[in-house]
Amino acid sequence: MHKVGFFRSVQLKFVLIYILLLLVAVQIIGSYFSSELEKEFTTNFKNSIDGRISVLSYYLENAFNEERTEDMETSLRQDLQAIIRDIDTGSNWTLLVVDNQSRVAATNNYLDQEKVGKKTTLDIIQKALFLGEEKIGEKKDRNDNIYYQQATPLFDDEHNVVGVIYVEAPSQDIYDQLNDITQLFLNGSIIAILVSAILGVLVARAITKPIMEMRKQAQVMGKGDFTQKVNVYGTDEIGQLAIAFNDLNDQLKHSYSKTEEETRKLHSVLENMSDGVIATDETGAVTLMNEAAGILLGINPEESYGELIIDVLKLDEKVVELAELQESGSMIIDFSDDDEIFLIRAAFSTVTDDRDEITGFITVISDVTEQEKIEQERREFVSNVSHELRTPLTTMKSYIEALTDGEWKNEEIAPRFLEVTQNETERMIRMVNDLLQLSKMDNKEQQLQKERSEFISLFHHIIDRFEMNVPEKITFIRELPNEKLFVYIDKDKLIQVIDNIISNAIKYSPEGGNIVCRVVKQRNQLLVSVSDEGMGIAYDKLEKIFERFYRVDKARTRKFGGTGLGLAISKELVEAHHGKIWAKSKEGKGTTILFTLPLMGKKRRYNV
Repeated sequence: MHKVGFFRSVQLKFVLIYILLLLVAVQIIGSYFSSELEKEFTTNFKNSIDGRISVLSYYLENAFNEERTEDMETSLRQDLQAIIRDIDTGSNWTLLVVDNQSRVAATNNYLDQEKVGKKTTLDIIQKALFLGEEKIGEKKDRNDNIYYQQATPLFDDEHNVVGVIYVEAPSQDIYDQLNDITQLFLNGSIIAILVSAILGVLVARAITKPIMEMRKQAQVMGKGDFTQKVNVYGTDEIGQLAIAFNDLNDQLKHSYSKTEEETRKLHSVLENMSDGVIATDETGAVTLMNEAAGILLGINPEESYGELIIDVLKLDEKVVELAELQESGSMIIDFSDDDEIFLIRAAFSTVTDDRDEITGFITVISDVTEQEKIEQERREFVSNVSHELRTPLTTMKSYIEALTDGEWKNEEIAPRFLEVTQNETERMIRMVNDLLQLSKMDNKEQQLQKERSEFISLFHHIIDRFEMNVPEKITFIRELPNEKLFVYIDKDKLIQVIDNIISNAIKYSPEGGNIVCRVVKQRNQLLVSVSDEGMGIAYDKLEKIFERFYRVDKARTRKFGGTGLGLAISKELVEAHHGKIWAKSKEGKGTTILFTLPLMGKKRRYNV
């Protein structure tokens, strides 16, 4: 740092400014002198009036306090008039003596003689009579001449108000003199201002030139251009400020670059988020919406700017004020239509400044349709499990109670009761085993023991087993290719799948019905199907038959001991083998269950 010389420093410039400040001080002194002079004139004027009023009050109080009869009221007025006439007040003063009844008792103005004996309504007199205090005021006549007013109460020996002396004296001369003096100071001030302006221009040019350059540079910096620098004209304080300003420019350039980089990162994060983000101001008007939010809401983000968040989220029927959004925290918004269920979760948070005042809202929205569906399925699953377990338990309880009450002695009824109890117990065991199996598959705990297997012979073996054990007159029709087709499967699990499908076909087939078992070789997979001639399934319920505990005919299924989990387990097992399972049906014309399995080639290998 170079040492700044006095003649090159800004101190010299401030000396000149100080000289200008002296001129301002002169004006302040003049104003103060004028104010004090006005006080002095006013005080002297009031003192002169107070002196005369003091003398006059003495004589008037004596006149009021003199004992008189009611017939001597005229004599009192004459005495009061005589006292006022003896006081030298000048021709332009107005004196009124008012008794405690607000009647004018005497006046020094011959033009006001008709007021004698009449009541006066002057506010200043009424206040002096009522409060017993001296009151001072001013008034203007039609020519804007100012008059001084004073109402002084008169007291008797017991300090009771017996009357008021009212004085009205012109005070315009005081203000005229003050105006003349003020005009003199004004003329002097104008001359001082002119001189100060000339000196100020010369000094301002020297001081403000580099400051003006820095101001222009600041405006350029405000637009994001940090390439320019201000000129350094010297080594004084202004020069040092210019150097510091250039350093600040470099720091701002670096900070601006980092801010731009962070902004780009934030923009990239917002645009690549799977969740939608909506920012609003404190009024709830949208200021920012990312692409994900636009896709979820089905609107153009740019067209939503300025719209209220309540309208964008279609909450006008649910939410009346923005404060309710903050209180709710989050909510599920239903955007479903007749064709599709669509649910969105909206989480609300506030943006506050350093004074904890709300400056806006941030809303994060996400598609929770699948989550809600899963939650609904979970609730239905718990309800179904409870229902399915309650039915056999209730049956068992009633039969066991009957046996306990003595029916075990009945050789005809007791065996039937025990048989029903055993069947219900076995049905619950099957249900629990099926649930355990589903739980293991859900948790990926069940490992498939896959091996290379020839499918056609396996399918024949399963059908043979059912043909031997079917009591009804049901015919199995086999439409299987006469060749060996190899698949990579867990035999036990696939047998369980086919058993479930054929068992269902038998349950819903009428007597004398046909069950068609078919296998079609496709390019890289086998298409397996089992068709019955049962009552069929409505089109809108086809997808539901693979849900847990869903039954087309609950009474018929329970009759044969079904749990409602067979097709759900089959679906999980087929998908675990990289296949797909579905159903086709027409009401009254039977149902076909189809599934696919990957077909092994000669050079194809599968890992467990």
